[in-house]
Amino acid sequence: MNLRQLEFFKMLADTEHMTQAAKLLNTTQPNLSHAMSELEKELEAQLFEKIGRNIQLTKYGKFFYKYVNTALSELSKGERALKDLVSPDKGLIDFGFIYTAGSFLAPMLLKEFSAREGNSQIRFNLFQGNSSDMMDLLLREEVDLAITSKLKEDKQLHYDILTEDEVVLIVPPNHPLAQYDQISLKETAGYPFVYFNKRSGLRPYIDKILSTSNVEPEIVCEVEEDHSMLGFVAHGFGIALMPSIPSISSYQVKAIRLIDNSQPRYIYLATKKEHFLSPAAIRFKEFILLFTQGYFNDFEH
Repeated sequence: MNLRQLEFFKMLADTEHMTQAAKLLNTTQPNLSHAMSELEKELEAQLFEKIGRNIQLTKYGKFFYKYVNTALSELSKGERALKDLVSPDKGLIDFGFIYTAGSFLAPMLLKEFSAREGNSQIRFNLFQGNSSDMMDLLLREEVDLAITSKLKEDKQLHYDILTEDEVVLIVPPNHPLAQYDQISLKETAGYPFVYFNKRSGLRPYIDKILSTSNVEPEIVCEVEEDHSMLGFVAHGFGIALMPSIPSISSYQVKAIRLIDNSQPRYIYLATKKEHFLSPAAIRFKEFILLFTQGYFNDFEH
């Protein structure tokens, strides 16, 4: 049994006329007759019977018709839905981003992209998490592209640099270090730290810059994302190193610039190398790379 046989069966059942059905199917009458004969042999049931010059379904054919009609209808719906998904103008993009990007970069990119001509009907499924989550989602092909940091090299993933992220020290307003506007990393030694957990893309970066400054942090608690870190620092649990994001100003903390951190921390757009990208997803990827290049160059100047 194949799809063509089922399409033949439905057309013949609907028209109840062999010659008319063959014409509508763009096939010959002998070909249609042979296909129905083979289908009946496979099903071991008579599906049609002749009534004068016409043909009609037997009771077994009527029983089978309900399932064929439903199946072909669902296939047609699936075909239309799939075409919408991969449409350049109405596609659906699965887009992931790390927590740090959720307060500014990701929403800015979606707003700017959707405002461009021809993009207003493109829809998004959004996924947020840490860098480990983004890597897992990309490898499982549950997202098409993701804004993330790079935990490690992976031969299956491709990374494009979007921007360099400034990392700052945040402290409670009454902390001894709060008197400074800029500070060296070595001056953080001896103070308790609120730290990113091991699934965060920031964890190996912060480990590295503290180690370079010969600082062994006293970690009092580990968190997964930026706003939890800000909340714990604001309540006096410790100091922390984190990206300089706009929402820092919403918390009772002070952000202090680092004067001796020479290790750049990059934010990337990552995709899976062998993953099929729809025309809409390709358009969005190209937009992100071009827009961020211009935006951050202008911002730096």
